This record gives sequence, C-alpha cells and structure tokens, in this order.
Amino acid sequence: MEKIKAVIFDLDGTIGDTLPLCIKAFKKSIEPLIGRSISDEEIIATFGPSEEGTIMALAPNNYEEGISRYLRYYEQLHEMCPTPFNGITNLLADLKDRKIRLAMVTGKGKHSTIISLQKFGIAHLFETIETGHSFGPRKPEGITAVLNYFKDVNKNEVIYVGDAPSDIVVCKNAGIPIAAAAWALSAEPEKLAELNPEELFYSTGDFTDWINSRI
Repeated sequence: MEKIKAVIFDLDGTIGDTLPLCIKAFKKSIEPLIGRSISDEEIIATFGPSEEGTIMALAPNNYEEGISRYLRYYEQLHEMCPTPFNGITNLLADLKDRKIRLAMVTGKGKHSTIISLQKFGIAHLFETIETGHSFGPRKPEGITAVLNYFKDVNKNEVIYVGDAPSDIVVCKNAGIPIAAAAWALSAEPEKLAELNPEELFYSTGDFTDWINSRI
C-alpha cells in the first residue's frame, strides 16, 4: 500500500454506533403494521439492501407507510446515538485539513444517511457519498463510483474503512485495501479476522494513530 491519499468510510458501526437506533426504529415502525413483534435477528437478516429493502421484506403490504414511519422514528430516536464514535469527528476534520480525499459508501438509504450525517455535523467533510438501494447490496457499485470520482488517485492510495465481513469481500473484489473496524459493540472481530483484511482495529484511537502514520 502506498501513502494514503483517499479514505472511503462506511457509516453504521464505523462512523457511529447506529445499529441499535436502526433496530429500534424498525421495530417501532413495522410491528404496528404487521401486528406482531420482530426480533433483532429477523431484522438483521434483511440487511444488505437499504432500509427500504428491510421494509419491503418485513412489511411488503405497508411499504410506503413503513418507510415514512421508519424515517420519522429514525430521526426522533437519533438521540440514542447523538455523536460519532470517540475521536472520529476530529479525525475526519484533520484528514480534510491535510487534503486527504474523503468519501462515504454505505448500505443505508439516502434519507437516513442524510439524517445521521446532519445530526453528527459531518456531512460537509465528505466530497462524495454513495448510498444503498432497496434491491440488494450496492457497495461494489458505490466503491466503483467513488474510485471514478477520485480518478487522479490510484487504487493503492485508497483505503476503505468498514465494520462488516462483507465489506472485506467487496474491497478484495474491488482491488482496494480495507481497514476493518471492530470498535463497535456490534462488531464481529473473529469473522473479520478470518477474512484477512489488510488491517484490523479494535479502537478508533489505534486506527487514528495508524492512518496518521500512512499519510
């Protein structure tokens, strides 16, 4: 890996601990529509597509109302996750000041992504943002779009930062290195390690120290 000139960040579980927020918003929005309770595992099993895909999977007969309710609860409940992980905001601002190109590729839908970035006060730090869609995972397309956007940066000068095992697979297929983020409570470090990411970090502090040594 060359000196890093661009960093692509995931959002949920990487920038902020938003997974509990997502799950609670799904339950509050979907359960009254379908007349039964849903488990965390049932919700997580639908992940890959954006939240629109989750609503389609769990409440297909109430899709439009489900989306509307989800986004309303997601915003109302965002106090569950009022700030990014410790040190992330300062790191993003510092990287921006040092002319490192910043992008985001997330599986979240556009509207919830905007809500979180605005709540966190960091939307302005990213040059380009690629979000998910309801039909299935689109991180490969999102990463390709960002690489095309950063056309003057070589692949070996870019790193993706994400917390999901699938992120590692996507990055290997895209030919870019990944720093696997295992600092969220929802992280699965063993599964991440098994997939041999270029780097694996258990704290935002260790990641910050490492990336500062590579730019």
